Amino acid sequence: MRYYLNHNAKSNGDHEVHTGSCSYIDASEPHYEYLGVFDYCSLAVSTARGRHPLWRINGCYWCSETSHTS
Repeated sequence: MRYYLNHNAKSNGDHEVHTGSCSYIDASEPHYEYLGVFDYCSLAVSTARGRHPLWRINGCYWCSETSHTS
């Protein structure tokens, strides 16, 4: 699965990781960073955290539910 990181933080400060098929993103928008292809969303979240250590990174509730924290 392809994963993307939203550079625009939500109101709670989270930058969300989404799958390429998530209905809540438009991966062609410039504020989405392509993270790569991963078997598990947790690996995509880890990659995003490594690239942006000062950001709060979270999985999307809808498409990366197992990596989403409240």
